[in-house]
Amino acid sequence: MRMLRLLLIVLFLTPGQVFCQDSGEGPSDFRGIRLGMTLAEVKEKLLDDPFFDYRGDPDVSFLPVPEQTLIDCRGNSYLDRASFQFHEDRLYIMILALDRDTLDYYTLYTTLTEKYGETTSLSPTEAVWVFPSLRLALEKPLSVKYIDREVFALLQEAGKAQESLRDFSKERFLELF
Repeated sequence: MRMLRLLLIVLFLTPGQVFCQDSGEGPSDFRGIRLGMTLAEVKEKLLDDPFFDYRGDPDVSFLPVPEQTLIDCRGNSYLDRASFQFHEDRLYIMILALDRDTLDYYTLYTTLTEKYGETTSLSPTEAVWVFPSLRLALEKPLSVKYIDREVFALLQEAGKAQESLRDFSKERFLELF
């Protein structure tokens, strides 16, 4: 079965299909999966795509935050693993862990730089491109991370507010002594 999937990948793979498509404002999708899609839409795409070894919902799932969902699946060919994180039923983070036996960091960095221009920031651990609604990061050892900037900022602010409330409560508690 795995050989059949790999054969299908080779037969249907054309240049430019493996990595992101360019919409002029950065990558808009990876093989038809784009940030903002619903959970059901992403599941459907994963089931139909031979690069992903997605077999449907797990028997057991646990996430501490009820409005967030995570899909994690093995990949085929150039993909080792893929993770898709949802907030309120919308995809806001996509992480693709790539196969280091078939790809390398420098080649992918060069490809992304040619396609999207110079990085916004570069460090020993990651190269980052920032677009109006997206943060694209190439991280070492070899993964690509797409983040919806707006949703991520909202979640960060909510986290800071929760932390401030905890700090305030701690201060009030300490005043009791």
